[in-house]
Amino acid sequence: MKKLLLSATILFGSLGAFAQGGLGYGLRAGVNIPKYSTSLGDTKSNTGFFVTGYLDAPVSPYFSVQPGLSLQNKGAKWVETSNGELKESVMSLDIPVNLVAKLPTGGSGNFFIGAGPYVGFGLSGKQKGNLGDAKSERDLEFGSGEGKDLKRTDFGVNFLAGYQLTNGFQINAGYGLGLTNLAPNSGSIKNRVWSVGIGFGL
Repeated sequence: MKKLLLSATILFGSLGAFAQGGLGYGLRAGVNIPKYSTSLGDTKSNTGFFVTGYLDAPVSPYFSVQPGLSLQNKGAKWVETSNGELKESVMSLDIPVNLVAKLPTGGSGNFFIGAGPYVGFGLSGKQKGNLGDAKSERDLEFGSGEGKDLKRTDFGVNFLAGYQLTNGFQINAGYGLGLTNLAPNSGSIKNRVWSVGIGFGL
């Protein structure tokens, strides 16, 4: 965790030093609709949230690099039987680094579209079961050994798009494509996260 935060600090400082035209910043927040792409059974979408703070480092009048820190609520619903399901909710701290193109629309604002890699670190997780009349709840265990639920570190690619008004208010949507197999022992579990939200940028 300390290495993750140190890497983020170095990255943000470096971009600030090389940014042209002034360093901006912003905040995005909204709803996540995550699920797993998995070989271990059927899953359905869950509902969560995200909060992302980011820097905006211009590299040209129409392109910026936007590194950020993002608290992401991920997970999925495992379909066990026709009578119930298991719901997994995972809190992850992600570090995305996006290349963003800005397309001005006169004096009203600009469309933006971007993509880039992210590294995620699982902070905590819970599994809630609802199978018939039986209910259960337990903490998820991170790691690669026997009896663990998910690997802690994730890597993937995210995509975003939206519109920002001249006053800074924006609406945005995104998609996170997890590339890391999070299954600790066998099979495959990968994150798939749709999101929609609002934000403010300067």
